[in-house]
Amino acid sequence: MTLDIMEQVCQRANLNQAYKRVKANKGAPGADNMTVADLRKWLATHKDEFIASLLDGSYEPQPVKGVQIPKPGGGKRQLGIPTVRDRLAQQAILQILTPILDPTFSDSSYGFRPGRSAHDALQQAQEYVQEGRTIVVDFDLEKFFDRVNHDMLMARLARHVKDKRLLRIVRGFLNAGIMQNGVCVARHEGTPQGGPLSPLLANLLLDDLDKELERRGHCFCRYADDCNIYVGSMKGGHRVMASVTNFLETKLKLRVNQAKSAVAPVWKRKFLGYRLLRDGTLGIAPQSVKRVKDKIRQITKRNLPIPFEERIKLLNSYLSGWLTYFHWAQCKTLLRELEGWIRRKLRCVRLKQLKNTKTIAEFLKGLGVKEFGAWMLALSGKSWWRKSRTWTVHQAMDNEWFERQGLMSLEGKYLVLKV
Repeated sequence: MTLDIMEQVCQRANLNQAYKRVKANKGAPGADNMTVADLRKWLATHKDEFIASLLDGSYEPQPVKGVQIPKPGGGKRQLGIPTVRDRLAQQAILQILTPILDPTFSDSSYGFRPGRSAHDALQQAQEYVQEGRTIVVDFDLEKFFDRVNHDMLMARLARHVKDKRLLRIVRGFLNAGIMQNGVCVARHEGTPQGGPLSPLLANLLLDDLDKELERRGHCFCRYADDCNIYVGSMKGGHRVMASVTNFLETKLKLRVNQAKSAVAPVWKRKFLGYRLLRDGTLGIAPQSVKRVKDKIRQITKRNLPIPFEERIKLLNSYLSGWLTYFHWAQCKTLLRELEGWIRRKLRCVRLKQLKNTKTIAEFLKGLGVKEFGAWMLALSGKSWWRKSRTWTVHQAMDNEWFERQGLMSLEGKYLVLKV
C-alpha cells in the first residue's frame, strides 16, 4: 500500500509524460470546447493551480461530453469525452496506478494492459481449442461501461490505494455528469469509454470475475468486457453459463445480455474479430468480413467527389491496418477474392469518372484496347457495374495497371506479414 501517490502523480516527469500522451492521442474537445492544441496555453497560466488541486485532493472534474456512436452489431455505444485538462489528470494518475494494479491482474486478462494484445488473447484461445476444449461459453455484458457500480469499484481501488486524495479525485471522475444536448445529466453508475482511466478501472472490477474463474479452474480469455470460457462439452458449457451469469449479476451487479451470449462450438462464434476453427487455427469472422466490405464500399462510392489516386491512398491506408490485425488468420483465398472485388469496384469508379463516350474510348485505347473494342464498350448501354466485368475493361485495367496506380496487394502484404 502507498500513501504518497498524488505526490508521484504530480512529479514533473510524470506530468510531462502525461501531457505528451494526451497531445499524441489528439481527440475531440470535451464539454468546454478546449482543444488539445489549447492545453499548452492553458497550462502556462494555470499549471500551479492545477497541480495544487491535485495535491490537496480538491481537483473537480468537469462533466464529460456524451457522444453515441454506432456499434458494429447494431445499437449505440455511449462514449464520454472528458475535457483535455481532465484527460491530462487521468493520464497522469493512470501512469502511477498501472504499475500498482496491473501486476495483481490475472494472466488470462489481455485488454488494455502493457505488453499484452488481442493477438496474445487469441493465441491463448487457440491453445485451449487445440487441447480439445472446442465449446465456448461466450459472455456479452450488457452496456458494461455504463453499468459499473461506483461503490464496488471504489472499494476495490481502496484495497490497493490508501491515499484519500486520489480516491476522492477518482470518485469525482466517476460521478462527473454527462453533457447531452446542452444539459448536464447526473451519473450514479458507469465509467463511460473515452477517458484514459476507464480501461484500467474496468479491469480492476472484472478482476473479481477472473479470480473467480481461476478459483473454479476454468480455461478462459478476457479482453476488456469480452470474456470467453473454453470447455469440453455443451452440457458443461450450459452449467458454466448459468453459474457465471449468477456470479456476475449478484456479486458484481452486472447484466449479461442473454440475446448475445451463447454456449456454442468455437467455430460458430467470434472472438476479437476472428473465428476459431475446429483445429484451433484462426479464420476471419463473417462479421469482420462484412465490416471491411462496408468500409470499402464507402471509399469506392461512385458519387464520392475525390480523385482516383486519393481513393487508392485511402484504401491502402485502411486495408494496411486491417490486414496487420487480421494476418494471423488463414485467409489467402478470402484475400484473393477480396482483391478481385476491390479491383472491379475501382474499374467501375474509373469508368464513371471518364463520364462520356469519347473519353472512355480514348482511355481504353490508351491502355492497349483495339479501337473497335474500345468504342463498343464506350457505346454500350450496360450499367457501369456490368461494364466493369467485361473482358475489354479487364484487358485495359489489368492487375499490372493497378500495381502501377499504387494499389496495395493484399495477398502480397499478407505473405510478408506471415514471414
